Amino acid sequence: MSPTPIPYTTGFLLLRLGVAFAFIYPPIAAISDPVSWASYFPRFVSALPIDTTILLHAFGVLEVVLALWILSGKRLRVPAIVMTILLLGIVLFNLSDLSVLFRDVALAFATLSLAFLPTPAGDSKRA
Repeated sequence: MSPTPIPYTTGFLLLRLGVAFAFIYPPIAAISDPVSWASYFPRFVSALPIDTTILLHAFGVLEVVLALWILSGKRLRVPAIVMTILLLGIVLFNLSDLSVLFRDVALAFATLSLAFLPTPAGDSKRA
């Protein structure tokens, strides 16, 4: 007798929850330690004539919006691709920190998978 398989929708939800958490945690952590989180900005961003803390929190708002969009489960391709680009950009602009950011590569593949996985039955909106 084989075990009962976990429904596809459960795995899909767990993937979305994990990705959303990874995008909600940094903006919350940046409130208490903005200097550490702002250090991941590329030099050209830090050189802009805008306060780095303001940029950091604006980026945080974008991360929260993307996370909530992923949690909604609607039209996932757009936020998933944007998340993938952001994660890969963070890694590429901070290759010297790869020993910390290697997880972002795995997260980028997780977000990319959300862009291409078929939605569970009953939800036909993809793009």
